[in-house]
Amino acid sequence: MAPRIGVTIWSLGLTRSEDDLKKQLEIANEIGVEGVQLWCVDYGPNAPCLLDPDRCGKDERRKIRRLIVETYGLEITGCCAQLSGTKRIGGLDDPEGLEKRIEKTKKALELAVDLGTPIVTTHPGIIPENKNDPTYKVIFRSISEIGRYAEKIGAFFCIETGLERPIILKQFIDDVSSDGVKVNYDPANLLKYGKEEVVKGVKILGKLIVHTHAKDHNPKTKRATVGEGLVPWKEYLEALKEIGYNGWLAIEDETGIDVINSIKKGKKFLEDIISKIWG
Repeated sequence: MAPRIGVTIWSLGLTRSEDDLKKQLEIANEIGVEGVQLWCVDYGPNAPCLLDPDRCGKDERRKIRRLIVETYGLEITGCCAQLSGTKRIGGLDDPEGLEKRIEKTKKALELAVDLGTPIVTTHPGIIPENKNDPTYKVIFRSISEIGRYAEKIGAFFCIETGLERPIILKQFIDDVSSDGVKVNYDPANLLKYGKEEVVKGVKILGKLIVHTHAKDHNPKTKRATVGEGLVPWKEYLEALKEIGYNGWLAIEDETGIDVINSIKKGKKFLEDIISKIWG
């Protein structure tokens, strides 16, 4: 079965209220995607998110799922729980305030399960290549604990590619040794952060890949439109087929530049390639 095309809902703006969510779902329907990946933590101290698990209770979760699935006819591809530490994105490698971020991530996993989509993606922080690095020990402990909890509740905590080489990520997940830790593959991130291993990375990570983001990397235009950058889409998708991937390609465009048209173009581009590769 071929992968299906969705969209990351944050590409369409912030989900601060139910009205925001409805507008985003209407746009998703207009674009013609089959699913949406939801943002599920506050964007910052003064920027609340409707789906933050500390705010979105059981009744609200049921209501939101019905709205997305029954009213708008979309599937939920997964959730994103992107946190930040005191110094940089992720924060699961930062000892200061670490326990709160671990607990928030666990709550995000619970919310995802309640929404019927047991996938939570994030950049947890940078995984050092040197296992003796003190930061390695911090992020290893954090993700080991989160992975065990994900296993317990039937969820997947998915590390997004880009901040480290795929082989380092694979070795790290092997060391964690938890079925609750998987990968959200983003080919553009690998190029953006100088890890030019898009196709090779798929083969390295293989069955660990359970969700993907579809965006491109064009250093000249600064655009993320799929098919208009450096990602080798044909070879990349062929590699996904080779490993048996049949999950989501969630189109992501955080540039703020003509985003809706960008997503429409990307969707058409992906559909054309998928039809050729999967038949």
